[in-house]
Amino acid sequence: MSAEEWQIIWFTAWVSALSTIIILPFGLGVAWLLARFKWPGKSLLETIVSLPLVMPPVATGLILLKILGRRGAVGGFFHDHFGFDFVFTWRGVLIALGVMSFPLLVRSSRLAFEGVDPRLEQIARTLGAGDWRVFFTISLPLASRGILGGMLLAFARALGEFGATIMLAGNIPGQTSTLSLAIYQSVQIGQDADAFRLLGVSVALAFMAVWWSECLLRRKTR
Repeated sequence: MSAEEWQIIWFTAWVSALSTIIILPFGLGVAWLLARFKWPGKSLLETIVSLPLVMPPVATGLILLKILGRRGAVGGFFHDHFGFDFVFTWRGVLIALGVMSFPLLVRSSRLAFEGVDPRLEQIARTLGAGDWRVFFTISLPLASRGILGGMLLAFARALGEFGATIMLAGNIPGQTSTLSLAIYQSVQIGQDADAFRLLGVSVALAFMAVWWSECLLRRKTR
C-alpha cells in the first residue's frame, strides 16, 4: 500500500472521529429533549433531524454548499470576518460527515435515554440534586452504552460518506480525498487493484465499528 493510500486512510479515520466528537454534545442535547419532553413542534424537529437519512446525500451537500459557500450566509460571514472557507477544504469534509452521521447518533442516544427509568431521576431530585447533576450522575451513566453505540454508528456512517462530501469539499488529493472518494476515483481511471485495496480497508473499519456498536447495544438490552 502506497504512502498516498495510507494518507487517505488516516485522513478519513481522524476526520470521521473528529466529526463524531463535535456532534456529540449537540446530539445528546437533541436526544435528551426528544426523549424527555413534549412540546408543540416536536414532530417537526424529529423530521428535520431525520432528513439526512432519507434525502439524497448530494441534495444535502448542495444545501450545505449554498449555506457555507462564500456567497452563503454562514460561509460569507466566516470568510469576511475570519478569512477562511469551508468549501473545498478539510473543514467541508468535517461538516459533511457530521451532518450525515448526526441522525444516527440522535436516534441511538434517544433510545438510550428513553431506557433510563424516570423514577430514578425523580428520586435524585427529591434528594436535592439539580437537573445538571441528575443528568451527569444518573441519566448519562445509565445511557452510556447506548450513546457509545450511537457514536460508533455515527463514526461508521462518516467513514462511508460520499455524496455530501464531494458536493461540499470536492475530491482534492492530499486535502479532501476520503476513502469513498478515492475508491470512486480509482474506478474512474481504471485502477481497480487500488480501488479494491481501499475497499478492503473501508469494509474492515466499518465492520469493526458496527460490530462493537451491536455488542454494546446487546449488552444494554440484557
